[in-house]
Amino acid sequence: MSAPILFSPLTLRDVTFPNRAWLSPMCQYSCFDRDGVPGDWHLAHLGSHAIGGFGLVMTEAASVVPEGRISAEDAGIWNDEQMRAWARIVDFLHAQDSRAGIQLAHAGRKASTRSPFVDEDGSLPASEGGWETVAPSAIAFEGYATPRALTVDEIAGVVESFAAAARRADEAGFDVVEVHAAHGYLLHEFLSPLSNHRDDAYGGDFDGRIRLLLEVVRAIRDSWPAGKPLFVRISATDWTEGGWSGDDSVALAQRLVDEGVDLVDASTGGNVLADIPVAPGYQVRFASEVREKASIPTAGVGLITDPEQAETVLTTGQADAVFLARAALRDPAWPLRAAHALGLDHHEAPYRPQYLRGSWRD
Repeated sequence: MSAPILFSPLTLRDVTFPNRAWLSPMCQYSCFDRDGVPGDWHLAHLGSHAIGGFGLVMTEAASVVPEGRISAEDAGIWNDEQMRAWARIVDFLHAQDSRAGIQLAHAGRKASTRSPFVDEDGSLPASEGGWETVAPSAIAFEGYATPRALTVDEIAGVVESFAAAARRADEAGFDVVEVHAAHGYLLHEFLSPLSNHRDDAYGGDFDGRIRLLLEVVRAIRDSWPAGKPLFVRISATDWTEGGWSGDDSVALAQRLVDEGVDLVDASTGGNVLADIPVAPGYQVRFASEVREKASIPTAGVGLITDPEQAETVLTTGQADAVFLARAALRDPAWPLRAAHALGLDHHEAPYRPQYLRGSWRD
């Protein structure tokens, strides 16, 4: 019996991931001092998944500027204090033989929201520490404050903020950076005609709407070591007529290949309220289409919970890796259980030595 593909290595540029079960970025809203500095919670959360065998452990969205945070409790990487705090976490992940990735983000019009840990939702008012949000156009996400449209000079500043964050990520020791261009945050807002009504070089037709993302990717690729891979997470569809579509995603991915992107992480939705047909693996078909038509490695995500399901995604060529989120929260050692379910001997599974006596066995 051949070894499961889920537990075969994957090499992108000079980085080899020991397996293809990866931890998806998940916001923790746990920088309680509101300074964007990751702390013990982040070390324990991310570290537990490295101990649990995930081949890539991806941080939550780390904002590239203070005003880019989703909530005041979000993590960031816009200063050196944050960089040093991330470095401590990266060192621990590496010690467990996991690769470390950071998702670089700007929340745009969906920034300055209340933490989900409180009873109220919506935008955080200035009286409680909130701030003015920005977007491609002065169009609010439903239930949130109306943002201010960015000027062209401010757009240039956004590009440099992403590049500076990538430089700090390299100094912190991360193996991967992922650009967050999904879920209705700033870069996705520029991509979609539902949220981008600009009439300048950053709006209008497809080329105008993808311009900012391409500039961000280009600036990061120039600032990020040539041997380290660069991912982009997209929402492959807005699930709304007249919005961003699967065909748009393929066309974008073809351009991202030319800009030195190594993998597209294909999620969906989040830019407008929509009726999304949520079901196990419901987004994998978009990863498959991008992989086939744009000839770029992809990661599948979206209610991937079962080891056999994950293995099928890989064996059928729908994606090159799978990202897990909610299933990983329930079971930080999901890869260890999956290895047993797929018939991998416990000596070949990604156990840390301290945990081997507790390994799954027949």
